[in-house]
Amino acid sequence: MHRLGRGTDDPVDALSLARVLLDEVRAGKRPGVLRIYRPEPTVAFGARDRFLPGFPAAVEAARAHGFTPVLRSLGGRVAPYHRGSLVIDHIEPASTLLSGTQGRFTDFGAMYAQVLRSLGIDARLGEIPGEYCPGEHSVNVAGRIKAIGTAQRVTAAGWLFSSSIVVTDPDPIRAVLTDVEAALGVEWDPATGGSISEVHPEVTVEAVAEAFDAAYSTAYEVVAGEIGEETLAAAAEYRDKHEL
Repeated sequence: MHRLGRGTDDPVDALSLARVLLDEVRAGKRPGVLRIYRPEPTVAFGARDRFLPGFPAAVEAARAHGFTPVLRSLGGRVAPYHRGSLVIDHIEPASTLLSGTQGRFTDFGAMYAQVLRSLGIDARLGEIPGEYCPGEHSVNVAGRIKAIGTAQRVTAAGWLFSSSIVVTDPDPIRAVLTDVEAALGVEWDPATGGSISEVHPEVTVEAVAEAFDAAYSTAYEVVAGEIGEETLAAAAEYRDKHEL
């Protein structure tokens, strides 16, 4: 598995790059890929969000808060993240369409909760009432705050499992979600939209990143890899799929 950095500062290109890396894995140009990075402020809308009447207003609300609105190709609903967060993209080849889809949600959810618990964080697997982008395989902190959301893109020859972890700086997350969800007309509990640091103020993004690196290095054969100019250039072809 190649361990890669974020490769780009641009939130649109960050999503496009994940698509290109999936293409490369599917084509056998790379083994699996692990990409762990701190993103720029981003509000990632799901495909269903764009069909809501308030979608244009929600996009403008994200911009007003200094977050770049993007459209993701993965499942789920709107989710924000920023420099106090981590994004983990795990990409692997696959032999059959939809092979292991449900199992990945369960297994990675359990793995990710355990990684946080190794840092002394009260991490629990499961949806909490009123959370944004609800999912039964979310990871929460103390049953109060959504900490990790997960989503997948699955093809016949490979899959992308992507996760966002909000570690610190909860106020911008809660503020942008409040206005975006109001525009979309979606009911949610603002108390669920914060960060791990609200319950565990000692936690840092760096410590969480190191813990995930260690967990993946234990579970997989991880070696350093490079993204390369050709891969970055190819990402431009997917920009129109994600740009709003």
